[in-house]
Amino acid sequence: MAGEPQADCLFCKIVAGEVPATVVRETETTVAFRDINPQAPTHVLVIPKVHHPDAASLAAAEPQIAADVLREAGQVALDEKVEENGYRIVFNTGAGAGQTVFHAHAHVLAGRGLNWPPG
Repeated sequence: MAGEPQADCLFCKIVAGEVPATVVRETETTVAFRDINPQAPTHVLVIPKVHHPDAASLAAAEPQIAADVLREAGQVALDEKVEENGYRIVFNTGAGAGQTVFHAHAHVLAGRGLNWPPG
């Protein structure tokens, strides 16, 4: 059920402390941790502690928590000192867009050229 921890979800296991992660920030509603396969010098994932399969379903069901994820992504950029040179916040939705863990999450990327359009 949406919002409830899923036994087979890697990110739910990170929230529960069952799988280790390099946590850089944590709030009542979110956890931010370094990506284990970074695509940029700064690559931090910000996830809600509640389980929703993607950003759209999170925003529809729990808009305040979706806002918390975005706010924390901005705070990660400040903490990592990348806000001045710029950073990207990415939500991949669906396997065709590159989503591999079906628990809503934002990627905070910075520290290299981030070309447009992405792809």
